[in-house]
Amino acid sequence: MPTDLPTERAVRKPGSLELDPAGPGIAIDETSRLIASNKVEGTAVYDRSGRHLGAVHNFMVDKISGQVAYAVLAFGGFLGLGENHHPLPWKALTYSTELGGYVIDIDPAGLAGAPSHGAGEDGFADPTYGGRIEGFYGGRAPTA
Repeated sequence: MPTDLPTERAVRKPGSLELDPAGPGIAIDETSRLIASNKVEGTAVYDRSGRHLGAVHNFMVDKISGQVAYAVLAFGGFLGLGENHHPLPWKALTYSTELGGYVIDIDPAGLAGAPSHGAGEDGFADPTYGGRIEGFYGGRAPTA
């Protein structure tokens, strides 16, 4: 997994929930390369111009490969009402340290035409849903 990020430093024994001895007593849930799933959920998503699109609702992990396939963006609505969920190919997202969130090359108008499902619905129950996502994003999405 090639990245520009620096090499990790060991701050605790692998597999332990030990606290960072140099930290303020908070359990370690993020390093320069890794982030816990609960910290990804709720992270802001922006378009290329820096306009806020929504936040990561959750993400979908391929059971076989263990790789993240999609980040599901919560978009629109108010206080969760009328909200749509848009699966975004994980490969299409870039993390911006300046914005403190993920950036995708799509604007709100383009997102409105993307495959989506309502809150509480399971779009992936439709076996063609993954293919529609892949088709919309030009093959950047992994096969579901």
